[in-house]
Amino acid sequence: MKNPAAPEFQSFRATADDMQGGGKAWRTKLMLGIDVSKDTLSCTLLEATTRQQLWHKEVKNTPTGWRALLRHTPSTAPWVLEPTGRYSQDVARAAREAGRDVRLAQPKKAQLFLKSVQSRAKTDKLDSCGLALYGLSCDLAPYPLKSPMQDELDQLLSARRGLSQSLCELQARQRELPRAAPMLAPAVTVLQEQLKEADRQIAGLTRAPELQAVKELQQVPGIGPVIAATLASRLTARSFSHSDQFVAYCGLDVRVRQSGKRSGQLGLSKQGEAELRRLLYLAAQSSLRAKDSPFKVQYERERQKGLSSTAALCAVARKIARLSWSLVTHGCAYDPERVYKQS
Repeated sequence: MKNPAAPEFQSFRATADDMQGGGKAWRTKLMLGIDVSKDTLSCTLLEATTRQQLWHKEVKNTPTGWRALLRHTPSTAPWVLEPTGRYSQDVARAAREAGRDVRLAQPKKAQLFLKSVQSRAKTDKLDSCGLALYGLSCDLAPYPLKSPMQDELDQLLSARRGLSQSLCELQARQRELPRAAPMLAPAVTVLQEQLKEADRQIAGLTRAPELQAVKELQQVPGIGPVIAATLASRLTARSFSHSDQFVAYCGLDVRVRQSGKRSGQLGLSKQGEAELRRLLYLAAQSSLRAKDSPFKVQYERERQKGLSSTAALCAVARKIARLSWSLVTHGCAYDPERVYKQS
């Protein structure tokens, strides 16, 4: 009986065997780029020196497809993929458990790179080839995997955000459409109850030992239960060796933009996680209304420098991000007297 392996893989099988074991020693770096979608994985294997495409294949984004990809991809080839929620988490976990090197392509940076190498067309095949090229061009960080508890917490937080957005939209409709308000009232009530249930489940998860930092984060003025849970989830799931890395991950880092006569103009990079950046900005706003908040002085100081209200709030949000990183990383207690103390 003939081997049922796909023809695309059959044509490369002998080469793959040489790379992994017998025959001529393989000394050239390889890179596998994977464009992830809900149903399929578009995969391209490149050779580093010539940038030659050794093969391209689409497999199903299922355990069967992952196993086929593992069988036919040389073990020395790192896998490069963008984060697409559960669709990429599952395949990355399967590859990591099989001992493969899985690398993270940050979406915005990867998209800019892809545009630079494929400006005339965009297909899944081209994207997978571009991601492999991106992996060969940059030293990418390992793909972060969540623990089951962190995954559950993130899903609950995402569900809560959807409920909150739907509730706000319906309440706005009630105000805009007073004669139709009674019709919308039952849906509003249901959403309010579901929101309470989501908060109850999130609170239950955050009492776990690995998320004990949530309680301490809530001591910071402006940080409530939802923001504390989100910060703790991100900070425990990823390894940030310095607070600057976490600020950059949030997209709150400041970059100087200089071109021609324009010199020294500042702006946020906005390269990180947009939702986390939004929550930190909301925390900064809330901190100004909190009693005995140490961030009020900084806000006023930034305003006196001539910054707009938005820019001053972003500066406070950066400080809250750094403080949160310190509380979680070092496991210390919140002390308002030490927030602005130089170490």
